[in-house]
Amino acid sequence: MRLILASASPRRAELLRSAGFAFDVVPVNVDETPLAGEQPGACVVRLASAKARAVACRNPGTAVIGADTVVVVDGHLLGKPRDDADAANMLRMLSGRTHEVWTGVTICRDGQEASDAVVTRVHFLQMTTDEILWYVGSGEPRDKAGAYGVQGLASRFIDHLEGSCSNVVGLPIATVYRLLNQVGVEDARWSSPRR
Repeated sequence: MRLILASASPRRAELLRSAGFAFDVVPVNVDETPLAGEQPGACVVRLASAKARAVACRNPGTAVIGADTVVVVDGHLLGKPRDDADAANMLRMLSGRTHEVWTGVTICRDGQEASDAVVTRVHFLQMTTDEILWYVGSGEPRDKAGAYGVQGLASRFIDHLEGSCSNVVGLPIATVYRLLNQVGVEDARWSSPRR
């Protein structure tokens, strides 16, 4: 069965590739604005489902993976920064603190849908103003929820995490695999291994 990732994220694609999945990429745009009073887990599942459904309706006979990630600190849901000033503000909020990263995953296949939300706690070191400006100046925060990438330059500021590392990158791979099996895509486990 053809597998589709409904995301333009190169990090999500690399995670799937590294885990041995064969798939196509079909990016989709949905309004990622949280609803008033919406809890993080409900928000990311709603958005992941909207993305997967939007691609599945145009690609019958496929299994579509939708995902959405938010960073949560003090009850604030942080998506991708609007600009460098917004990124710097987000990093000041995260500096020296623990926050949560939530990713919702939805698999749509022939009218079936399976979803889950995964949370990981991330502990940031205290960042100086110069470190924040240096990191923002690198450009890395621009397209990432919470304005940082755990797998990149920001790794120097992350003391430790509790939970799935791939979740913080943007796609909890074990959850994807479980949900694929839940909707009957057993052949996903036999995708060609990387060479």
